[in-house]
Amino acid sequence: MSKIATRMAYGQALCDLGDKYDFIVMDADLSGSTQTGMFAAKFPDRFFNCGIAEQNMLSVAAGIATTGKPVFVSSFAMFAVGRAYEQIRNSVCHPGLNVKICASHAGVTVGEDGATHQYCEDLAVLRTIPNLTVISPADATEAYAAMEAVLKHDGPVYVRLGRFAVPVVFEKENYKFEMGKAVPIYEGDDAVVFATGIMLAAAMEARDILAKEGINISVVNVHTIKPIDKETVIKYAQKTGRVVTAEEHTVVGGLGGAVAEVLAENAPTRMKRVGLNDTFGKSAPAAQLLDHYGLNAAGIVDAVKSLM
Repeated sequence: MSKIATRMAYGQALCDLGDKYDFIVMDADLSGSTQTGMFAAKFPDRFFNCGIAEQNMLSVAAGIATTGKPVFVSSFAMFAVGRAYEQIRNSVCHPGLNVKICASHAGVTVGEDGATHQYCEDLAVLRTIPNLTVISPADATEAYAAMEAVLKHDGPVYVRLGRFAVPVVFEKENYKFEMGKAVPIYEGDDAVVFATGIMLAAAMEARDILAKEGINISVVNVHTIKPIDKETVIKYAQKTGRVVTAEEHTVVGGLGGAVAEVLAENAPTRMKRVGLNDTFGKSAPAAQLLDHYGLNAAGIVDAVKSLM
């Protein structure tokens, strides 16, 4: 598999969509990292660098959105969400404005920047806010395809993007993104792994490892964390009787929390959550951090076996 960072696909998608739709892009002085600089070079009159002032950026974006024009805002996830939470909640989501928060450098794969920049709580924080759709693409193909759906969606959206180049698991020519709809990848009866973001590739690898040992699992890509696809979650939980969730995020409140809530109310099922176990990250190369925290195929294999 080739490897491309989802932030790269985001930048290219903005450029391509800019030819067809009228929208604004804003950044907080990180356009080279978030890849919005590609849009700025192509459409300079529709791009605004707000400087290192994320709270102001979200407030300005909300103001522009009241005119009826969609606005994409970008920065590192730690800053776009962690620093500007109040503006997201009160200025963007309370009135339900068309602001699309596309934050890069989420998760531990920020790497050497360390714990202060490795935002692993964003999915948990944001899925509690009313009116906000929360998306975590698995690869560059999905990130690219998601952007037109995000643009056309009436209301605020958060899209989680990464710095690290990750395997491309979907073919661009054949992939269609449907917001709020989980995507089954493999079918198996022994367990199901619900994976989001970069952990989908790890889940697919885990499936191959387990198959060699006679354990056949289903793998489901959950790109939309909110609204969660309850029907698919319940279906596969009832089919297999064993559930594993996998995310590059804390196990507190993210995909694992969302799936557990669905199951507790509708189909109580034995489950394990693969993610950061209520801890901060460390400064190290991204690949080493994924192995250190068990955010890999081996971690998923162990979780599945623990339920057998």
